[in-house]
Amino acid sequence: MTAERAIAQDVEANVRQHQEHDAAGNSKFGFIVFLLSESVIFLSFFIGYIVYKTTTPDWYPPGITSLETREPLINTIVLVSSSFVIYMAERYLHAKKLWGFRLFLLATMAMGSYFLFGQAREWSSLPFTYQSGLFGGTFFLLTGFHGLHVLTGILLQTLMLGRSFIPGNYDNGFFGVEATSLFWHFVDVIWIVLYTLIYVWQ
Repeated sequence: MTAERAIAQDVEANVRQHQEHDAAGNSKFGFIVFLLSESVIFLSFFIGYIVYKTTTPDWYPPGITSLETREPLINTIVLVSSSFVIYMAERYLHAKKLWGFRLFLLATMAMGSYFLFGQAREWSSLPFTYQSGLFGGTFFLLTGFHGLHVLTGILLQTLMLGRSFIPGNYDNGFFGVEATSLFWHFVDVIWIVLYTLIYVWQ
């Protein structure tokens, strides 16, 4: 009976291991599909913006000839730099150094919050609204939708930070952190495209 019990336990352990492996694979596949769907949404917005800009005679609202770029550039540098910071957080987690993971994740959250604050400050100082023609509508749609993704990324990072205080939570893997980091890189790349379209191509 002892040998049979040992065999049964080995079989059960193998089945559990395969189930966990399949679940992790499904999670990764699902997350990739999610990012692809988000990419399609942003791509449709980008195409719409380009079409509107190239076919609308009076693109900017009356009295507006260009946008101020200094503060958006600073926000861009901060947000793009945060991709490296969250990468460092991942490295520390791989090395099982939770103090470094928490420190760099907090820094990423702070940089993302700075970006949102800067965007809100820019919105409040703009001489036009979302009702100011096609440009006003597309500007607030694009920047607002992206800002919503930045906020989502910060909330996910907050959740990952909280989970780091649960003993042994990241001992057997940390797909959530990897997915959150990938999402943040995605948000940064999208912003680079947006910044180019809105602020560089004037």
